[in-house]
Amino acid sequence: MEQFVGTGVALITPFDSDGRVDVGALQRIVEYQIAGGIDYLVVMGTTAESATLTKSEKALVMGTVSKTNAGRLPLVFGVGGNNTHALVEELRQTDFMDYEAILSVSPAYSKPTQEGIYQHFKALALASPLPIILYNVPSRTGSNMLPETTLRLARDFENIIGIKEASGDMLQLDQIFQNKPGDFHLISGDDFTALATVLAGGSGVISVLGQGLPKAFSRMITLGLRGESETAYEIHQTLLNGMHLIFEEGNPAGIKVIMEHYDLSTDTVRLPLVKASTDLKERIKTFLKSTHLVTA
Repeated sequence: MEQFVGTGVALITPFDSDGRVDVGALQRIVEYQIAGGIDYLVVMGTTAESATLTKSEKALVMGTVSKTNAGRLPLVFGVGGNNTHALVEELRQTDFMDYEAILSVSPAYSKPTQEGIYQHFKALALASPLPIILYNVPSRTGSNMLPETTLRLARDFENIIGIKEASGDMLQLDQIFQNKPGDFHLISGDDFTALATVLAGGSGVISVLGQGLPKAFSRMITLGLRGESETAYEIHQTLLNGMHLIFEEGNPAGIKVIMEHYDLSTDTVRLPLVKASTDLKERIKTFLKSTHLVTA
């Protein structure tokens, strides 16, 4: 599954000023990613505010991305939650035409044991018509999928092809990398550790900031994969403040400020999220101006 090497982005769901899904903006955003050199697109991840979308809205987003992309980039669709049975039914009933893989987050809120996490993903693996990329993000889920659980799943199920690892723990990433099957993708789920993950032997990143600054972010990852660490690190340092800023008041409030700045969408989010503060918006715009030559 070499199409998942490089820079993937977790797409936002753009809303108009009335809070409705903005199809035109979504089309612009997809084209912006393709023009910027992004390698694959992730639809209905956390950044998409998927928890606030209806079933029909998710289908609208799914179809819009597929039609706009028109086969140019590999597509990944997010299917995650803490109701294993419901997710199994969703996997069985959804038409995933044009999509290459599923991204599935470790169950949140329930705080299952490691055996519970394993059994959850076993059920999904047995039901899924597509390969699965696991997603570990303890800061959101309330529980950490330990390396031994990740490695057990990787060895037991051929259709579990990788993990988006967002623990931020480089030791944990190293434990996975040192013991994983050769064709299992270790993907950074954290912009801050993206370059370090690649330089350690990982496959790339599923980024948030990357969709706002696709040329710079994808170039950094490409250079890292080539081992050109010095130039890649220079880009990382240039982007580092932006990584902090876009998460300061929650995701995707920050990245939507960047998308609005480039006239791709509004910065509207759905409750319980709120728009970025005026102060944060100004600091993000200052960051974008300071990095213009690198990110253009």
